[in-house]
Amino acid sequence: MSARTYEVRTYGCQMNVHDSERLSGLLEDAGYVRAPSDADGADVVVFNTCAVRENADNRLYGNLGQLVPKKAARPGMQIAVGGCLAQKDRDTIVKRAPWVDVVFGTHNIGQLPVLLERARIAEEAQVEIVESLETFPSTLPSRRESAYAAWVAVSVGCNNTCTFCIVPALRGKEKDRRPGDVLAEVEALVSEGVVEVTLLGQNVNAYGSDIGDREAFGKLLRAAGTIDGLERIRFTSPHPRDFTDDVIAAMAETPTVMHQLHMPLQSGSDTVLKAMRRSYRQDRYLGIIEKVRAAMPDAAITTDIIVGFPGETEEDFEQTLHVVREARFAQAFTFQYSKRPGTPAAEMDGQIPKAVVQQRYERLVALQEEISWEENKKQVGRTIEVLVAEGEGRKDDATRRLSGRAPDNRLVHFERPAEPVRPGDMVTVEITYAAPHHLLAEKPAAAVRRTRAGDAWERRNAAPAATGTGVMLGLPTIGAPAVTEPASLGGCSVQ
Repeated sequence: MSARTYEVRTYGCQMNVHDSERLSGLLEDAGYVRAPSDADGADVVVFNTCAVRENADNRLYGNLGQLVPKKAARPGMQIAVGGCLAQKDRDTIVKRAPWVDVVFGTHNIGQLPVLLERARIAEEAQVEIVESLETFPSTLPSRRESAYAAWVAVSVGCNNTCTFCIVPALRGKEKDRRPGDVLAEVEALVSEGVVEVTLLGQNVNAYGSDIGDREAFGKLLRAAGTIDGLERIRFTSPHPRDFTDDVIAAMAETPTVMHQLHMPLQSGSDTVLKAMRRSYRQDRYLGIIEKVRAAMPDAAITTDIIVGFPGETEEDFEQTLHVVREARFAQAFTFQYSKRPGTPAAEMDGQIPKAVVQQRYERLVALQEEISWEENKKQVGRTIEVLVAEGEGRKDDATRRLSGRAPDNRLVHFERPAEPVRPGDMVTVEITYAAPHHLLAEKPAAAVRRTRAGDAWERRNAAPAATGTGVMLGLPTIGAPAVTEPASLGGCSVQ
C-alpha cells in the first residue's frame, strides 16, 4: 500500500512559512509523502492561513470550495485548516465548509497528525484551538524548503497593541526561546550545509523581554556570528521602539551579520502613528536610520508603509513622503489600508474613500520606484559575492542567466558561468546595470566558490523524494511583493 500524500498551502508572513515547514516535517514523520508537483491533488491538503487581509476568509472559502469535487472523487481525502484565520474563526470554518476535516490554531500545530487520524477514525470534523502555545514550533520536525538558507524563530507572539493589527490576538503574547536553544538550532543547520539563517520573530528585536535583558538580541547576533561555517545572518522584523544602539553595533561589528535592515515605518505622520498606537514618532525613526547609516554606510534599508489609514489627511500623507525622501529606502512594501476585522482601526471614524487611497498609493509607489532605481544605480561597478538562489529568477531559463542575493539582499541576475554552479554556491560578479527591483551582472563571473550548501542542495536533489510546490512565500525578498499577503517580513507587516 502506497503512502498517503500531502500538500501544504501557505498564505501570509514568514512565521507562517516557518510553521508550514514544521507541518510538513510532522506529516512526513507520521508517514505521509509530499505530493509530486505534477500530481492531481493529494490525500491531505493543509491550508496554513493568514487573517491580515479583509478578504482573507473569502479567499479561504473559495479555495476550500474548489476542493469539494476533488474530495468527492478521492475516497479518504482530508482537508485541514490552520493558522491565524483558523485561530480566529474556529468552528465557524466547519459550519461554512462542512467538508473540512480538521481545524487547528496557531498554538497547537504539533497536533495536526493526531487530529487527522482522529477525524479519520471518528468520521467527523475535529476542531481544536488552544489559547496558549503548547510547543515552540522550532522544536518540531521540519521539512525545510531550502538546503542552503533557513528560518530560525527566536520568539513567537507580540506584546504590541497596534490598532490595525490582529496578530497579537491570534499569536498571543511574546514568548522567547532560550539563547542556547536558538544557537543550538543554528549550529545543527550549519552542520547540514546551511550557510544563511534569518532570525525570525513578530517583533524580533524585543527578544529578551521574557528574561529582562534589553540587550539580549544584540548578544544573540554576536553569538551567532561566532558559529563556524555560517556565512550570512539576517533578521526580521524589528520594531523601531525596541531598536537599540547595541543592535546597530552588533550588526556593524559582526562580519557575518549582513548590512540589511527591514524597519517598518507604516506612516511618517506623528498624528497617524499615534492613532496606530505606534510608540515612536518621525524624529525617532529617522534618527535610527541616521545611526544605521553612520555605522554601515552600505546598508540597504527596506520598510513597510500603509497608505490611507483612518483619519489620514493630505498633510499626514505628505509627511510619509517626506520620510521616504529622507530615508531613501532600497525598497518599500506599500499597502493600501484595508480593515482587519477585530481590530480597533476597523471601527475608527474617518475611513478614507477608496479613490483617495488609490491616488495616494500611486504617488507613493512612483516616488519609491524613483528612489529605488537611484539607489540601485549606485551599485553599478561594484564587485560582490552572490549567494546563488533557487527559483528567484522567473526568466532565468529564457535569458540563460542565474539569480541570487547580494550580501545586502538585493536580487542579482548574472551570466551563467562556464563551470557548474549550484544553488548555495557563491559567485563573484561585477554589477553592470540596475533596475528598480534588481541588478544585472552581464560580464563573466570573476570567481565561483563551491560551498557545503551547494553540496547539500546536490544531495537533496539526488535523493529519490517526491517534490511539490510547497509554501507560496520564499526567502526574504526586496523585490515587489506582488504575490504575497501584506505581510512582507516577519511580523505580518505589523511591526
